[in-house]
Amino acid sequence: MPLIEDHSTAVYQIRAFSPGKITINDTIFTQNLIISPNRLIQSWRLASIHALTDQDLAIFLELDADIILLGTGEKSVILSAQQLAVLSEAQYHVECMNTAAACRTYIALTAEGRKVAAGLIV
Repeated sequence: MPLIEDHSTAVYQIRAFSPGKITINDTIFTQNLIISPNRLIQSWRLASIHALTDQDLAIFLELDADIILLGTGEKSVILSAQQLAVLSEAQYHVECMNTAAACRTYIALTAEGRKVAAGLIV
């Protein structure tokens, strides 16, 4: 019996994560990316979560998501109030966590059929 009943119709699904790589469907990625159930942005050019700009956050506004997950690398980092305001003003729920936790959360939320997008620092 699965722990989570999978109702996902997501085109892009995270299959595995280990430090330095994420497997989406059958492809291994070693660079930062943004994923939603129906869209994959393969080269999210972000050196660190501290370098996040309003332009980086604006990408999420184009995605059909209610929940934004930010995988901040090996360690969990909280965004500044200014960074959070960009997404909060647009009525998104934003969660920051380490990338492994963000991958697990993305898997669980897509299995429930939720509208989620994740920016993942690999």
